[in-house]
Amino acid sequence: MNPGTFDLDAYLARLGHDRPLTVNAACLAELHEAHLAAIPFENLDILLGRAIKLDLDSVQAKLIGDRRGGYCFEHVTLFKAALERIGFACRLLAARVRIRTPPGVIRPRTHFLLEVDTPQGQYLADVGFGGDGPLRPLPLLPDLISHMPGSAHRLRHDSGLWVLESDLGEGWGDLYAFTLEPHHPVDLEVGNHYVSTHPASPFRTTATVQRIRRNRRAILRDRLLEIRANGETERHEIETDGDLLTLLETEFSLVFPAGTRFTPAEISE
Repeated sequence: MNPGTFDLDAYLARLGHDRPLTVNAACLAELHEAHLAAIPFENLDILLGRAIKLDLDSVQAKLIGDRRGGYCFEHVTLFKAALERIGFACRLLAARVRIRTPPGVIRPRTHFLLEVDTPQGQYLADVGFGGDGPLRPLPLLPDLISHMPGSAHRLRHDSGLWVLESDLGEGWGDLYAFTLEPHHPVDLEVGNHYVSTHPASPFRTTATVQRIRRNRRAILRDRLLEIRANGETERHEIETDGDLLTLLETEFSLVFPAGTRFTPAEISE
């Protein structure tokens, strides 16, 4: 992987973030929330038949230059580069997703997140889980509930694992399980290849776009839009391809040419 050169000014402009940058927990939280609000979670390139490239130059060109979103591998690559450029020390962690997973089923480690050091302690930072993820980083401490607008999250120990749980208004449920074993960019490449090309991967068959903003979570899966805001949940069916493109622009700030269709396709280099 080509490490590339990170453009911090362009990243901060993409976030609309103009506050002082300091290596502490408060700055980490501000950047985390701003990143989620500005850059959607989405897998649309896979359904357009495009390969997902994780070198830093490609990720910056897509998520910053083209004002697109991405999924966890792209988000964690970008956020880690930003944090390290500012002066944070952080480590890649890998997780097994548990949300919407039948009991007893063990998924591969295909979700990536960060452990971040601050003077106030270690934090779990995850800007790439989509609409059910935390708005802000969580202290890496068990059983401490972090209340955020529209949600609560906590970590617990479970048979040698850390488990992230969420309560989005319907009670506690597991999101994913992970260890503190550090991972490396090559692990991202392997996970990305599996998720973007394996025939059984839902990211090859289901279009999803998700965005977390304070007091508003928008989750689109195929033609079903779910909006969680002010303690209420609304669901809307998107009827036409044109309506879908309009929604992508108005709700998620993603602009595609007229006539674009998101269907499973072969991955091209």
